[in-house]
Amino acid sequence: MTETNDTAVPSFEEACAPLIAPGGIFEMVEEDVLGQPMRVFKNRAKSLRELLAQSANHGDAEYVVFGDGRRWSYTEHLADVASVAQALHEEHGIGPGDRVAILAANSPEWILTFWATVSLGGVVVAMNGWWAGDEIRYGLETTKPKLLIADRRRLERLEGDDPGVPVLVIEDTFEKLRTYAQGASLPDNPIAEDDPAVVLFTSGTTGRPKAPVLSHRSLIAFVLTSFIIGMARRVIEPQPEGAPGALLAPFPLFHVSGLFGSTISTLVGGQKTVWPVGRFDPGKVIALTNEEGITNWMGASTHIYRLLTHPDIETVDTKRFSNVGAAGSATSPELARAIHERFPHLSQSVGSGYGSTESGAIITYASGEMLNAAANCVGPPLPGVEVKIIDEEGNEVPEGEVGIICARSPMVMLEYDNNPEATKETILPGRWLDTGDFGRLENGRVYLESRLRDMIIRGGENVYPAEIENRLEQHPDVAEVAVIGVDDIELGQEVKAVIVPRDAVRPDEESLRDFVAEALAYFKVPRYFEFRDDPLPRNATGKVLKHVVAGEGENIFVEE
Repeated sequence: MTETNDTAVPSFEEACAPLIAPGGIFEMVEEDVLGQPMRVFKNRAKSLRELLAQSANHGDAEYVVFGDGRRWSYTEHLADVASVAQALHEEHGIGPGDRVAILAANSPEWILTFWATVSLGGVVVAMNGWWAGDEIRYGLETTKPKLLIADRRRLERLEGDDPGVPVLVIEDTFEKLRTYAQGASLPDNPIAEDDPAVVLFTSGTTGRPKAPVLSHRSLIAFVLTSFIIGMARRVIEPQPEGAPGALLAPFPLFHVSGLFGSTISTLVGGQKTVWPVGRFDPGKVIALTNEEGITNWMGASTHIYRLLTHPDIETVDTKRFSNVGAAGSATSPELARAIHERFPHLSQSVGSGYGSTESGAIITYASGEMLNAAANCVGPPLPGVEVKIIDEEGNEVPEGEVGIICARSPMVMLEYDNNPEATKETILPGRWLDTGDFGRLENGRVYLESRLRDMIIRGGENVYPAEIENRLEQHPDVAEVAVIGVDDIELGQEVKAVIVPRDAVRPDEESLRDFVAEALAYFKVPRYFEFRDDPLPRNATGKVLKHVVAGEGENIFVEE
């Protein structure tokens, strides 16, 4: 008989259990959260300012490094945030509850403004830096900030229009804020856990962006939950020896992955983050990887795919890496295989989180083992998160039956800003979040069947067809239009518009693209067009049957 020393690899759930048990490093207890009993972390900070103050413990270790050469240690960052906060308060009247909108490319100024605003008890409005002028105006009208801090390039998209709010231009005035009060201390006014901290933007089926409002409690719970995921992964798959390296941070700061993950979580962990500047260039990122000691590549599917296929990857010591993964969209089996080929020691580490801005970024997490077993498995609810599956009438369905995924946790948004009707539709009684996604729950794990119905995820950005359809329907040569997603190896999905021309006059594709680009961000502009002579298939209520348009099913409705 041959003896073996093989040890069974624990499941993700087994690896999490001791972390949240009584006495564990992330012990959980039940408390009241906005009128509902929920599981929360026993030992937690009560505001983002408290997290920031604790970052002083990281001293002269580097916090943020940008591709243009600018860098801040934790000590330098804390001092500059305190100065910016005092300037915002004394010169611009920013205090508790006041809103500061940021409209800019990723930059140190963006990060400093964020931490300064939340330290005052203010609320950051994270404007989408890829928006066109009309979208910028809509975002400002919806959220009504007291101050807008923006870079010149994005202000130019307003074409000289008055944004209706005082503006600070980063290139002209920010250095005065940073040096305003050398030696200043952080503000000390009270901040409650459930005070709003940030307003982000997402889109709905109506086609107009909605603005989820998230609290200090939400963001802090996300940070601790992300730490649990990291520690559980290390139990499942031991990491390379040596000091932890830096994290690649290519996500935009107006995205949950860039703000929650790359900015807030890393500050708590004392990690170094490296931010590329300008358009994503895999060759430059690989050079940054070697120069700055990056050992953790996180990005959208398109980022990771382009890095893996770039010839300069041969210069990277891949054995030093502790993590390579995609966020913002599901990790495809093809991308997972490509990561495994280049980083074989990370065979079990390519996991995938499931969530939304409204959910506080994350609801479940699927480890590599789960994804290998079932590509549509998004894992078990994370600690502190409850999940149930309901039918259209709101009744909970039996295990294994497909329905609408609902989640409840301290991370869930407070509301949609200035949109009580949408809030009521999305936050159900008991503070359950209706995700709008379809899935099933089996043996404690969630399986996703359809994500937000028709949503397209292009390079990690959510693209909602209704917004593009609404624009194309304004074109004089378009009678009907349906926008769908088609598979793309690099971006995950691309945008395709299926058009029925008006009066049989087929419009020029480039003119259609230009027409969309006048009103919407570039990533929403269709790459592909298909023209049809017959009317689009619709159901009895007049809704276009997207699955029929895409060739994924037959029209079972009969027009009367």
